Amino acid sequence: MLKLIKKVLKTGTATVGYPFEPLDLAPNFRGKPQYTAQQCIACGACANACPSNALTMTTAEDGETIRWQLFLGRCIFCARCEEVCPTAAIKLSQEFELAVWRKEDLYETADFPVCHCRECGKPYAVQKEIDFALSLLQESAALSDRQTDDRRLQYETCPACKKMHGLSSSDRIDIGRHMTTEAR
Repeated sequence: MLKLIKKVLKTGTATVGYPFEPLDLAPNFRGKPQYTAQQCIACGACANACPSNALTMTTAEDGETIRWQLFLGRCIFCARCEEVCPTAAIKLSQEFELAVWRKEDLYETADFPVCHCRECGKPYAVQKEIDFALSLLQESAALSDRQTDDRRLQYETCPACKKMHGLSSSDRIDIGRHMTTEAR
């Protein structure tokens, strides 16, 4: 027994002092997703990419808002949401202590107002997403205020009304003159 105690004292401690001492985590450690609702445009890319269905986007019964929701109890910390987010609204943090007393504390939610079609009045997209697309277009193309208003009219019209009124730019493209047939 004395021989074993000498060997243990000679090799030192093999464990860490956690929870009394902080753990040294690797720089690429994937912990709890940190969500910034102000940066989010509610495009739904994260919900589509989530393999565990921890992220969901649901429309309210009245159709006025879309709810973004993260359930940390299902999250597998794969970082797919961080990869696909166009505005970097989700980042995985170093936080890994997620124990809670109530299941409700594992949910994070954010509500976004829905844009209604200018023609028929039906809700069809998140207003913040439309505003983001227009701002990107303004930055890249340096549009005038009149051109921006024309684009806003086009973006705030649902696809069915665009098709009915011919507002879609794809309706005005003559595909026939671009297609060629090669005889072999």
